[in-house]
Amino acid sequence: MSAVATSPTHSQPDSDNFLIYSKGFLSWALTLDHKRIGLMYLVAVMASFFVAGILALVLRTELLTPTEWFLTPQQYNQVFTLHGAIMVFLFVIPSVPAALGNFLVPVMLGAKDVAFPRLNLSSFYLWVGGAIFFLTALLYTGLDTGWTFYTPYSTTTRGPVVAATMGVFILGFSSIFTGLNFIVTINTMRPPGMTWFKMPLFLWATYATSIIQVLATPVLGITMLLLAAENILHIGIFDPKYNGDPVTYQHFFWFYSHPAVYIMILPGMGVISELMSVHSHKSIFGYRFIAYSSIAIALFSFLVWGHHMFTSGMANVASLIFSALTFCVSIPSAIKVFNWLATMYKGTVQLNTPMCYALTFIFLFTIGGLTGLWLGALSTDRPLHDTYFVVSHFHYVMVGGSLVGFLGGIFHWWPKMTGRMFNDLWGRVSCLFVLIGFNLTFLPQFVLGSRGMPRRYAHYVPEFQELHQLSTFGSYVLGAGLFIALGVLIHSLMRGKQAPPNPWGGATLEWQCSSPPPFYNFSHPPTVNEPYNYLPLQYHGEELGWEYVHPSHTAAPSIHPAPTKS
Repeated sequence: MSAVATSPTHSQPDSDNFLIYSKGFLSWALTLDHKRIGLMYLVAVMASFFVAGILALVLRTELLTPTEWFLTPQQYNQVFTLHGAIMVFLFVIPSVPAALGNFLVPVMLGAKDVAFPRLNLSSFYLWVGGAIFFLTALLYTGLDTGWTFYTPYSTTTRGPVVAATMGVFILGFSSIFTGLNFIVTINTMRPPGMTWFKMPLFLWATYATSIIQVLATPVLGITMLLLAAENILHIGIFDPKYNGDPVTYQHFFWFYSHPAVYIMILPGMGVISELMSVHSHKSIFGYRFIAYSSIAIALFSFLVWGHHMFTSGMANVASLIFSALTFCVSIPSAIKVFNWLATMYKGTVQLNTPMCYALTFIFLFTIGGLTGLWLGALSTDRPLHDTYFVVSHFHYVMVGGSLVGFLGGIFHWWPKMTGRMFNDLWGRVSCLFVLIGFNLTFLPQFVLGSRGMPRRYAHYVPEFQELHQLSTFGSYVLGAGLFIALGVLIHSLMRGKQAPPNPWGGATLEWQCSSPPPFYNFSHPPTVNEPYNYLPLQYHGEELGWEYVHPSHTAAPSIHPAPTKS
């Protein structure tokens, strides 16, 4: 039995809210509309990704030759730090939760906004302030500690470590406020009839991510404060010169940073759950298993930080426990992959741009997960530790997972966010370039690592040059694919056709409003049904797209044609 979501019935804002709905810089700067805040996040994180991506191409170009070409070792370390820090703290962590999450969570709930709109806007400005502070610190004299700020080097170098850590501290508050806002929104603003197990899986993934953000990010903030205090006061926490222990820093840092891996990857998994169901036009297989696996990943993420430290001198028993837990965390991830594949089985799969990115995600993330088994086993982690094998595994999970999931989500919800359709052919071309370029870049690095090539080195022995050159060529192909994707999205804003409310035939609530949504998201109260109930659906042509037909109405032609006998 369906229920009606409580939502304002008017599509235009009242006079008191006209300033935050009208056009102009001031209206955007002061807006409390979650959609505009999400779009501002989207522009900001994409700009950060552009900068970090250019720096990655600079690093790969320097590695074309085994000796110094145009970067000194010191400059290489500085560019490496910039690339890693910007990519992790300014792009990957906020990309899906803050950008897509801000736009989609209230619309998927049938609500008019998040629970705390002003806190939402302050979170964005905290991110902007932290990003400016962070980038200024990184660029000033050039920090070369790497994005992890490992001690004891970060407590003895003359670089602006304190300023950079304060930037991370500010960014952490933005992450905490965003996570808190989503937890309260999902708990308190679900409409009548939307129980926990009638929520879209993207909301489950966002909820699990928010739990990690709220519980784990304060640990990073405290760690950054301790590192700053160590640099200024020399109180002997991490620096052996003052009876400190640098391994303590690693424990603190990875206690946050391994859950942060799932802050980066869980939202992407939520995106793929939506894409797999919508573009297969089939109810998601094993809904409850996927939902529970998101919570299981969030819980396991707090227990496996020690697998980053197998070579740090931990007790054998502790290493054994962390190794076992590392293998356990792969189980809920594997559940998701198997259920996604089962969802496609006997579905009406449409190989459009979002679905191509979803399939790319599964392929790349599976490689990243399987290669993690070598790093979770004590016997193989020791020779592979700090080699290019780790670099490749990390990028298969982070870039192949988070970035590709982000791109899939952008193309999937782009018509809803902008009201414009994109060129699907060129979107698929961009995905092909990304797939080929990514594998050309990082598959050779598995071989490099297994042969003993250490990571973070600007120079290497000539025997590794051919594989490095292949990896660099792949990075150019990957970069071309990303630029094509950007061009497709920009072109759609200028020349794209008007998007219908439901271009893909989705059944969740965001497809019941116009594209883009009105100020209060819905001009009439949306109908809450099962989130992946695709039967019956009726297609109204290119201008209107797919429309859900309530079961009490006259049955419309099914998207799955009835089987015919030969």
